[in-house]
Amino acid sequence: MTASTALHTDRYEFTMLDAALRDGTAHRRCVFELFSRRLSAGRRFGVVAGSGRLLSLIRDFRFGDDELRFLRDERVVDAETLTWLENYRFTGSITGYREGELYFPGSPILTIEGTFAEAVVLETLALSVLNHDSAVATAAARMSIAAGDRPLAEMGSRRAGEQSAVAAARAAFIVGFGATSNLEAGRRWGIPTMGTAAHAWTLLHDTEEDAFRSQVESHGAETTLLVDTYDIREGVATAVRVAGTGLGGVRIDSGDLPIVAAEVRAQLDELGATATKVTVTSDLDEFAIAALAASPVDSYGVGTSVVTGSGTPTAGMVYKLVARQAADESWVAVAKASTDKGSKGGRKAAFRTLDNGTATSELIAVSDGFEAVDTQDEHPDARLLQVPLAVAGDIDASFEGPAGVLSAREHHGRAREELPVRGLALSRSDPALPTVFVDAS
Repeated sequence: MTASTALHTDRYEFTMLDAALRDGTAHRRCVFELFSRRLSAGRRFGVVAGSGRLLSLIRDFRFGDDELRFLRDERVVDAETLTWLENYRFTGSITGYREGELYFPGSPILTIEGTFAEAVVLETLALSVLNHDSAVATAAARMSIAAGDRPLAEMGSRRAGEQSAVAAARAAFIVGFGATSNLEAGRRWGIPTMGTAAHAWTLLHDTEEDAFRSQVESHGAETTLLVDTYDIREGVATAVRVAGTGLGGVRIDSGDLPIVAAEVRAQLDELGATATKVTVTSDLDEFAIAALAASPVDSYGVGTSVVTGSGTPTAGMVYKLVARQAADESWVAVAKASTDKGSKGGRKAAFRTLDNGTATSELIAVSDGFEAVDTQDEHPDARLLQVPLAVAGDIDASFEGPAGVLSAREHHGRAREELPVRGLALSRSDPALPTVFVDAS
């Protein structure tokens, strides 16, 4: 039986629901929007990730006996609300940026339309998924840019919670990583998995040569040997002596990597192992990868930095009510006006303006009403960014599962190609594209 996700929710969502059912506002139609006010750490773009996961979690947002019993025993809500929750099914609509799409400050990444009651309880779930996955994807995309054509593998599971690790592997794969060490990510999302041996393998054996010989006998000469448990130069010599010049690869996990990589490459070539690949895995982030661009490195393995968003573990997204029906059923744009935390009311349509295939701005058309929303026809020189993810409660399954992950990966590649060259830089700066708000046509 699939586990319910209904209590992945902050208590105040239920207290608001309880009060709204009492005063009659619970059934007012509403538009909630998930967006980011700014890009973290001076980054030039963000990457949307997690929406495919979120759709599956919303499907499982159900209140069974255990969930209802907890809410009753803790006196979170009254009996009327418990009865309403017992039959909860999201029947509204969700539109949003495709997974893998780039976003900028103010981008309407996700729009959830429904009654106040059914939409307000999804706030925490939506934010916890997209804030984590988008932070990882944004950092991983920067690493992918720094790596260029060199392969990247995600190997940070030991630096994250067990479920966060699986989600992080998924997010990294969407933006360009080619493999993960996490087997559950491979099983659940169809991501290629990789991994050979750790230092414990070498330490287990009486000699380094014994360890290498056993690994080669088990996995073939094409395996990758970890050569820095003791002395790197001696490790490389032993690796080639055991596996021959057809050794698949060596991995370096310590030292001053630009210097060590050059020394290892030169030694391998001297020994005749000219086709042996050099992989580095020591505390890499996008800046360390960029610093190795001129070094003879063939691939990278990234751990802590990728699963923690390279110092920015959350994307800083918020979930705000932007439009609602009034008592007379007319639509009203609403917005928070707090200093530095304001939001922009109204239902929105988002477009990316292009000049000969290069993105020039994030164009957001804002409607005070509900139906009058701009379409592609009003902006023929721009690309419409939002797609239907769920209609009348019916979730589009094409965005879920391994197929959804592959589709997101392909879409990210196309979206990133549109960035102007300055958008690919790793230094802190303003967003690569300005966000321009206009009134709907």
